[in-house]
Amino acid sequence: MPKPAELRGGPARQRSVAGVAGALCVAVLAAGCFLAAAAPQPAAAADGTTTSSGSIAPVYEVKTGEVHGLGKVLVDGQGLTLYVFAPDKHSGSSKCYGRCASAWPPLVLPSGVRRAPAGPGVRSALLGTTKRKDGTVEVTYHRWPLYTWVVDSALGDATGQDLNNLGGKWYVITPAGQLITKHV
Repeated sequence: MPKPAELRGGPARQRSVAGVAGALCVAVLAAGCFLAAAAPQPAAAADGTTTSSGSIAPVYEVKTGEVHGLGKVLVDGQGLTLYVFAPDKHSGSSKCYGRCASAWPPLVLPSGVRRAPAGPGVRSALLGTTKRKDGTVEVTYHRWPLYTWVVDSALGDATGQDLNNLGGKWYVITPAGQLITKHV
């Protein structure tokens, strides 16, 4: 008759099973930590701006910011410079899709939000929206669809200003709704 240790596979097999179980526990814990770290966290506006309710400004808020050499221009809720695409021709609809929209992400509203909040210095009457081909709703200002530029990464960056890229020129826009076309 076999001994109990032989039925379980002996001490070597027991150590092997324990090692696999331990490794599995470590992997599960590591995955949990990774998922927790990767989960979306509320992002603070880069300039610390808060809304009137005291919460952090949403990225789709339109407000003003200073850009060296250009003055006061429109920026998003994180303080990144907003641009207009000349081929949109002040039409209220976007011509920027595919590769263009990957490099120049449109400023879109989250599902269920009807209007972008106007920050200080922004004329709420000039804010509007346009429906994109994919069904998302893009923010417009004075009938110009608004975009960010993936190369800009800090407050005051305007590396896309007067850039001829992906089918046309890109410009910043003032709170009065005027394009600034000068090169800096």
